Amino acid sequence: MRVGVLTGGGDCPGLNAVIRAVVRKGVSVHGFDFVGYRDGWKGPLEGLTMELGIEQCRGILPRGGTILGSSRTNPLKVPDGVGRIGEQLAADGVDALVAIGGEDTLGVATRLAEQGICVVGVPKTIDNDLSGTDFTFGFDTAVNIATEAIDRLHTTAESHHRVLVVEVMGRHAGWIALHSGIAGGANIVLIPEQPFDIDEVCALVKSRFESRYAPILVVSEGAVPRDGSGMTLADGGRDDFGHVRLGGIGDRLASEIEHRVGCEARAVVLGHIQRGGTPTAFDRWLATRLGLHAIDAVAEGDFGVMTALRGTEIVRIPLADATGELKLVSPEEYAEAQVFFG
Repeated sequence: MRVGVLTGGGDCPGLNAVIRAVVRKGVSVHGFDFVGYRDGWKGPLEGLTMELGIEQCRGILPRGGTILGSSRTNPLKVPDGVGRIGEQLAADGVDALVAIGGEDTLGVATRLAEQGICVVGVPKTIDNDLSGTDFTFGFDTAVNIATEAIDRLHTTAESHHRVLVVEVMGRHAGWIALHSGIAGGANIVLIPEQPFDIDEVCALVKSRFESRYAPILVVSEGAVPRDGSGMTLADGGRDDFGHVRLGGIGDRLASEIEHRVGCEARAVVLGHIQRGGTPTAFDRWLATRLGLHAIDAVAEGDFGVMTALRGTEIVRIPLADATGELKLVSPEEYAEAQVFFG
């Protein structure tokens, strides 16, 4: 059997671990042949391929990013995109496809499966917002990077009696902000699921200063004020999947706090640092297991599914269940962080 592999969407620590696991087990256990598709869905749309075998996968386990490249190309926006992908797979002699990606990539994979194309999905997103799996690889790395940044910023905040606002990724879900905020000892955590009141935020900042400590705020890029003014956008553009580019909520908050409280406030935007570089041990472990089980699904002819972590077990769930809705922070989980506000 000849199997295609692609990675779509934003790069993420652990992608190479998945590729390595899929290829190593696919070749050594199942006797499969592989072809790598370059730059996400752009690869099978335009016939962009690379050789993919055990030799190409040596030494990539600790590397961030993806050796296959990635993009946000959306075949559903291309005339007869699904049909073109099917024709290209046939022309390349590919019998099955392993698609590694987040909500958008797996949404396309779901459409392909509905059209009879043999596809298996592997969930990837640092935001940890995919339903159907307890954790996605890349999330642990992002949280560790954000936590280390918060740890380092405490000393600057205390030395200068300054408010520091740390902006982390999280378009619709605040998992990175919640986990890193709790782990890093932040005094306020703001997430998309819980619109914030700027007056309440400023009151908490004042309270923190009264205790002779400087406040650290952690805010998801998609956090919104309760006044209904909406998300803070970096610009007005949208990608192929209709997503606007977020950015600036940290600066917006710092400016408001400085104006209302009368203290110095600075924003620190972690941005792409969170998803770059070496994956943590947990992400390497999780990505490897997801890849091993994905190629087993291919070998068994179990298509239209995604591998997922449930407890300590790797299971398979329908692709449609993985992309049906986002996994969001519950009010109960947010309340745990609120104990430490102020």
